[in-house]
Amino acid sequence: MSVQGSKLTIFAAIAANILIAVMKFIAAFFTYSSAMLSEGIHSLIDTTNGLLLLFGIHKSKVGPDKLHPFGHGKEIYFWSFIVSILIFALGGGVAIYEGIHRIMHPAIETGSSNILWNYVVLVGAILFEGTSLYIGLKQFRKEHPIGFKSALTESKDAASLAIIVEDTAAVTGLFIALIGVSIAHFLDAPIYDALASIFIGILLVYVAYFMAKETKNLLIGESASEENIELINNILMQYKQIDFFGNIRTMHLAPDQVMVGIEINFADDLRVSEIEKIVSEIKDRIKKANPYFVHIYLESNSIVKSTYKQ
Repeated sequence: MSVQGSKLTIFAAIAANILIAVMKFIAAFFTYSSAMLSEGIHSLIDTTNGLLLLFGIHKSKVGPDKLHPFGHGKEIYFWSFIVSILIFALGGGVAIYEGIHRIMHPAIETGSSNILWNYVVLVGAILFEGTSLYIGLKQFRKEHPIGFKSALTESKDAASLAIIVEDTAAVTGLFIALIGVSIAHFLDAPIYDALASIFIGILLVYVAYFMAKETKNLLIGESASEENIELINNILMQYKQIDFFGNIRTMHLAPDQVMVGIEINFADDLRVSEIEKIVSEIKDRIKKANPYFVHIYLESNSIVKSTYKQ
């Protein structure tokens, strides 16, 4: 997803979460619902996460310097990883703790006379979160029109991935809270409200694990997709002056920046000037085929272990 698309998705999520957090805390105050309190904390954390992702996008656009010769593109991966930790520690941990605490120390006042607060807030929150999720999915599908599930796991855009996953978890958590609050009210059994809080916490822990796993791979250096590697193969295969090539190594430096290194064995009868011309042409063709390849290194090697051309 483009930077502008990512920002639009994040701004929509932040706006929705601020409104929803206020509504949830008001409802929790009047109804003493642990599920609503957990949901309020969840929305507050999501708002903070959105701000961190915006900061990460801003930092990732800083150009190269002496200490970071390839730029700061991986900043967005770092801050996305921080977001996953916050979801785990604050979102999941607090929700589970709150649920267990309410089971062991049930509130004297159930707030049942104000139960309407919960329903109004939850339905409103579902509408707001659903709108935010719809905007995020629309932006994501625009650039990944086929195979949404695989595109979600293979996406290199950590910021958009974080927002989509967070919003999906938020909508799911709201339905869990709605079910828990309803059962607790109709059966006059507050334990179901507390259980809903625990289930919301477990959901957030899983989301944090999923996000941490995805961003960890990007943070330590994930390769380009097989489709993009095949694109390079097809370009190199067209040169009769190349005897062998292989050991194509790629790494994402940012969602829209990829570094690639290739070992090539040129024909022995080529002059240096001819090799330089071919190398320059190959780089131009790769960049034209996919502008994400911003750093391309071709190494002449008489012995290439992994060959793709016979």
